[in-house]
Amino acid sequence: MSTKETRKNIIQAGRKAVEELIKVAKEKIITHTEEDVSADRLKNAAATKKLCIMDAFEILQRIEEEEERINDKPKQVKEKRVLKFAEGRSK
Repeated sequence: MSTKETRKNIIQAGRKAVEELIKVAKEKIITHTEEDVSADRLKNAAATKKLCIMDAFEILQRIEEEEERINDKPKQVKEKRVLKFAEGRSK
């Protein structure tokens, strides 16, 4: 199997992983009708959902980069603005 084919297979697997992460993120935090749900339990569930969402975005970004590499598209340079110390504090 060539490197290009392997990259395509990894991209397909990444898309499936994103779909699974979306399913987890869409699930309800409170599944039972318990009235007394601890704050720690809610906080942990919310953190898990946030992690799913952030992982999905990270995977999607990497998929886009790999697709560009496969299709020989030049990488887009993102312009970052560097704030000077005083300028950063004023905002």
